[in-house]
Amino acid sequence: MSGPAASRRSISATAFPYWGWLGLCLLILSWALAWADVSGGESWQRYTFTPLWLGYILVINGLSEKQHGMSLLRAQPGRLGWLFLMSAVFWWFFEYLNLFVHNWYYVGPPITPLTRTLTASLSFSTVLPAVMSTVFWLAEFQRCQNAYTQYVRFPLPHPKALAGLALLAAMLSLFALGAWPDSFFPLVWISPLMVIVALETLAGKPTLFSVIPKGDWRPFALPALAGLQCGFLWELWNFGSKAPWIYNIPYVDRFYLFEMPLLGYAGYLPFGLECALIASLLGVIAHGGVNTHAIEPLNSRK
Repeated sequence: MSGPAASRRSISATAFPYWGWLGLCLLILSWALAWADVSGGESWQRYTFTPLWLGYILVINGLSEKQHGMSLLRAQPGRLGWLFLMSAVFWWFFEYLNLFVHNWYYVGPPITPLTRTLTASLSFSTVLPAVMSTVFWLAEFQRCQNAYTQYVRFPLPHPKALAGLALLAAMLSLFALGAWPDSFFPLVWISPLMVIVALETLAGKPTLFSVIPKGDWRPFALPALAGLQCGFLWELWNFGSKAPWIYNIPYVDRFYLFEMPLLGYAGYLPFGLECALIASLLGVIAHGGVNTHAIEPLNSRK
């Protein structure tokens, strides 16, 4: 191995960066404040979400620097900044879909609509950077590279015809959310994914899943795992928060892990894929100079 990839691997044993330590301090402090049982704390504890997740983003990028010699923060700082802006719009779309299914709601002292919009947008802005920084970190592990390459292969005949059917089904399912929310609520996390992939396919563009028929499942598996990891942490830090969100999920409202029913965690798998799709539209690269549409195996960098 030679060239930039080799030099990057040669510095994989670097020290944990100073800004990673700052992120860890920010995370711990925000976590402690969010869970603190103090009189009147609910009025300001809602504002701990954003610094807590900024701390996580710095920590996961610091771990990537220490373990792999590179991070999304250093490799693509400009595009990571754009992710913060897009992320707020991205999550507000799911808040809109939740108006039909009412699967989650927020508790805490009342605030003005303007204050809620501004503070919520700041919180939502951390979603895409957190998930994609986690994808970058996971993607550099040799175990992750080996586990999902040369996996199951399958032909995909008539992709545009299949994409047209998928787009029709996804659009109909989004309409069904309003008519039968208790039956179709899982499609909140699946239908937008189908719409984006179908539109890309119909436009003749490569999608996040273009390499899966060839046996490369990393663009599918790694964002899904990153979504699940971030989902676990969202629920953990929400569990003891004094200004939490609460779930109301039909049929699976039992067997809780924190505030979330166990089966509810399945929604974080397609959500991670949606995060990667939106990031790829912004040109964000998963790791090592390779787009999320085609993650290059480490052992191919010769």
